[in-house]
Amino acid sequence: MHNRFDAVIAGAGPAGSSIAILLAKAGWQVALVEKQTFPRRKVCGECIAASNLPLLDTLGVGAAFAAVAGPKLREVALMHGSHSVVAKLPPVLGGISRWGRALGRETLDTMLLAQARLVGVQVMQPWALQRFEGRPGKWLCEVRAVDTRAVQTLRAPIAIDAHGSWEPLPSERTPQSCAVSDLLAFKANFSGASLPLGLLPVLSFKGGYGGMVMADQGMLTLACCVRRDQLAALRLALPGLSAGAAVEALLKRECAGVAAALQSATRIGPWLASGPLAPGIRLRPDDPIFRIGNAAAEAHPIIGEGMSMALQSAWLLSTHLIGSGVRPPMLDEGWQRAANNRYACDWHRQFAGRLRVASVLAHLAMRPRLASPLLTLIRIWPSLLRLGARWGGKTRFITTTRSTL
Repeated sequence: MHNRFDAVIAGAGPAGSSIAILLAKAGWQVALVEKQTFPRRKVCGECIAASNLPLLDTLGVGAAFAAVAGPKLREVALMHGSHSVVAKLPPVLGGISRWGRALGRETLDTMLLAQARLVGVQVMQPWALQRFEGRPGKWLCEVRAVDTRAVQTLRAPIAIDAHGSWEPLPSERTPQSCAVSDLLAFKANFSGASLPLGLLPVLSFKGGYGGMVMADQGMLTLACCVRRDQLAALRLALPGLSAGAAVEALLKRECAGVAAALQSATRIGPWLASGPLAPGIRLRPDDPIFRIGNAAAEAHPIIGEGMSMALQSAWLLSTHLIGSGVRPPMLDEGWQRAANNRYACDWHRQFAGRLRVASVLAHLAMRPRLASPLLTLIRIWPSLLRLGARWGGKTRFITTTRSTL
């Protein structure tokens, strides 16, 4: 295997695989490094807004996605206590489909990675990133095979960070401290659930928030974020239960809609847990490394835009890397820093507002008493939920200062 590439990408989730495909289709030599074996389940949202479907076609997986994804998502609900308010989701106009759908990460990630291999990407999996150093135009990436412990050194002028929320680059790993306000994420899948098809509920309860969606194969995904102190109190009140089982009991107790949906359901596999979440923007215009997906920023998952930001940030960066027609050997440090500056400006224009909306909604959902006037208004005017979906980016096509998808 050769060790010189035009770009080395760390992380083969939707963001990393997507940009690998786009660059490879433009003639670049690309290495994609991923330490986990697929298929894998993840504590991550599975909703893909309709505004992303043209991009899936561009990546070459649109037909495969359409063949297996869950039902079209036409309605949104807010569930709190015994209340459930339902509104129509705003359709996306001008695209190949008006409605989003959901697909399990174990299926989507495998689909995108297979497409990356098909278009010529050198996929290194499972390989762990050991060292990532250098400067624009001259990067060195040392990787180690998880199974054989073999070591390879990859060299490339372009370095792209596409790691997940809890997989920073080796040089950026720092000890984590614990705080009572930390948000811990949980997720489980259920078969035989009774959630109406096409409904996307948002869950609001003291100390946390969550959501449900019907994905592929009739599988319901239930996910939530819970404050550390709320989880500690819950574990004390329900001794003997695992953290996941305690969270499930909490959701059934606090949201009647969850209890109804799971009344005859069977959990498939264990509860997954991870965290703490670290919402915020990590992208900097002066960063020597290009960052996409959660490596660029993490939004509160209450608006379900994590997948959109992963896919769309990959496409956005690709337009700045290949749109100028400059070949990789010519991408010196000065050119890359200017390109990263332009990309960061475009990124902020597209995504910064979504992060602000997500933060406001998350903090309101976790504090129902403070949000009670808003909850009352939503019960009177359910169309406010449609407005929140628009503010959260559900109907927005990704654009750049150069071109439009």
